Amino acid sequence: MTNKSFPTGFILLGFSEWPHLEMLLFWIVIILYTMIILSNSTIILLSCVDPHLYTPMYFFLSNLSFLDLCFTTTTVPHMLSNLWGPGKIITYTGCVIQLCMLLCLGATECVMLVVMAFDRYIAICQPLHYTIIMDHQFCWKLVLIAWISGLIESVTQIPVTLQLPFCTHHRLDDFLCEVPALIRLTCGDTSASEWQMTVSAVLFTIIPLGLILTSYGYIAQALGKIQSKDGRQKAIATCSSHLIVVFMFYGTVAPVYTYPKNHFASNYSKFFTFVYTVVTPLLNPLIYSLRNKDVKDALIQLLRRGSP
Repeated sequence: MTNKSFPTGFILLGFSEWPHLEMLLFWIVIILYTMIILSNSTIILLSCVDPHLYTPMYFFLSNLSFLDLCFTTTTVPHMLSNLWGPGKIITYTGCVIQLCMLLCLGATECVMLVVMAFDRYIAICQPLHYTIIMDHQFCWKLVLIAWISGLIESVTQIPVTLQLPFCTHHRLDDFLCEVPALIRLTCGDTSASEWQMTVSAVLFTIIPLGLILTSYGYIAQALGKIQSKDGRQKAIATCSSHLIVVFMFYGTVAPVYTYPKNHFASNYSKFFTFVYTVVTPLLNPLIYSLRNKDVKDALIQLLRRGSP
């Protein structure tokens, strides 16, 4: 049976079928969330106070850290509430707000990762033109394009999703209000919404991933020309770690959003959601920034400045 009127709320089933796992996950998520806040806030702080980090790369990294802070703050507190006790209900208004934020921030991050890959491509493949191409104004334009893309995705996807004929039980087999979970909750025709979601997934996951791989392909060619063996190995290690994070993010988002009703996405959606909402926001600052010598030196200087 379907409900033609707006529901008062949804029941987020989450991991309720494994009650003993819920308490373990609760403490794991608290620890990870604390680390996410500390690491991403550190990147933003260092990028603002240290003049050595006033470069396009760290400008984009600080924007990525801000995105990750917003993304996890949108999802993790309610996830913790869901894991802690029997109360699994989210209001309709709360679900809509979370849905809007997730779509906007998620799509923005998909584009931001492409921007960062483009920045590395220019820095390594065209080093003599880097400062000319990646000037301050152009960097702001790239960031603005990323945010506008996310806003457009949210504005276009939300109306179609909220008009779906939801089943009367209102049980979402997820711990967040996401479009794929809402599509699986419907008891009527969802072909239009599924088609729009697939197109969006291709635009924000498949195409960006292809662009990133292309840029890193050119970067790999440039790295092969580096004479220093140590320098080449260090660059390869850095690029490979970046690609691992990229694959983790796009590789978990794409299966959930490209075909939301298929068997694979339905069975593993909660695992994939957990990865791109908690794991990748933690790995981003650790791999992209905190391993860099410039960031380590800036952190040491900041700590020395603050010590008596």
